[in-house]
Amino acid sequence: MAVPFPLAPSLWATTAPAAAATPPLDQSVAVETCIVGGGYAGLSAALRLAERGTGVVLLESREPGWGASGRNGGQVIPGVKYDPSELVAKYGPAAGEALIRFVGATADKVFDLIARHGMDVPHVRAGWIQGAHNPAMVETVKRRAGEWAERGVAVTLYDADGMAAAVGARQYLAGWQDGRAGAIHPLAYARGLVRAAQKAGAQIHGDSRVVSIVKRGEVFEVATTQGPTVTARRVIVATGGYGDGLIPGLRETVIAPNSFIAATEPLGDNIAGSILPGGQVISDTRQLLLYFRRDHTNRLLMGGRGPFREPKSADDWAHLERAAVKLFPQIKGIAFDHRWCGRVTLTRDFLPHIHEPEPGLIVDIGCMGRGVGLQTAIGEALADYAATGDKASLPFPVVPIVPLPFHALHKLYVSAIIGWYRMTDGGLKAST
Repeated sequence: MAVPFPLAPSLWATTAPAAAATPPLDQSVAVETCIVGGGYAGLSAALRLAERGTGVVLLESREPGWGASGRNGGQVIPGVKYDPSELVAKYGPAAGEALIRFVGATADKVFDLIARHGMDVPHVRAGWIQGAHNPAMVETVKRRAGEWAERGVAVTLYDADGMAAAVGARQYLAGWQDGRAGAIHPLAYARGLVRAAQKAGAQIHGDSRVVSIVKRGEVFEVATTQGPTVTARRVIVATGGYGDGLIPGLRETVIAPNSFIAATEPLGDNIAGSILPGGQVISDTRQLLLYFRRDHTNRLLMGGRGPFREPKSADDWAHLERAAVKLFPQIKGIAFDHRWCGRVTLTRDFLPHIHEPEPGLIVDIGCMGRGVGLQTAIGEALADYAATGDKASLPFPVVPIVPLPFHALHKLYVSAIIGWYRMTDGGLKAST
């Protein structure tokens, strides 16, 4: 029986394999590199550095994977919010094409790591579908699919009937499928990265909140609430949407809204087989997009935006549960037994940002809803840069920390934007 809100854990927390031991830092140490933040980027960087033979200590304020890395929808989608032609226009032909190759391979990184390290991670690689929710988006998805197809990606275009067959609901006018994508159990993956990094020699400490990073001569002193410190020549900060002002001005460079997910009880085979029968994951083209999938237990997961504030009751997920029933009326009467949320980080230009406020202090922030693959790959790149100092290792340029204008009012204007998008996106019609 599910524990009543707000005490109920996420679906992932109840179904993940046991976590490896990550005891708090209990004595001061000196290493080459210290990583602050135990999400995908930090864990991926720790694994990469350990495999390079570099001494590395990772500090996480809670359990590694506690934040968005252990709470997201588990969709592994390559690319970024920009289409290939837009990246070329933004960065130029050489840098743009290099970036396209990097973001296009991010899903490969995830599935390759799972296979190479034999991680206990439920996963499937059946593709990602993006559904066009209105006539204006039909041409957008066609163009997007065409651009990736020109670069050798296996894509499938769907008309309305094709979408109905692939999704199991008649809500979309068209869509495209990217065959590189897939789905994972996100917390199991984070815990798999922990075990792989530890095996390679990384020291990983949970319940070790960092309170300051101070440069002393040629090294940084990273202090924790418990008292012990890490002295390191380089520091990587990858705290995502759960940063707390450790790097001055960083928190003000992003908006960190909650992404809400509701999951049904396990579906019977007949009903489960009528929903995304090919095993794909899906999101649509709404400004406040819906994303959904079936998991390894045949639950339907429905995700999307909710209140910016922390949830107060199960009512904060009611809009997602209504959307799920409108899309798939066959689930009417089936209970939703898990509800949870996690904060994603959105930058002004909807791209990840890499900062280096002083030499040797490397900061990564911004996942834009594609963090599983993107942050895994960026973590490896940050590790290579920390080890070599070669900025060619970085997929994105190092940029200054520039706070968003009027950031103190971000909760008010984000709430207003969400309200506006809800009106302009249009509602779901009952599926037939």
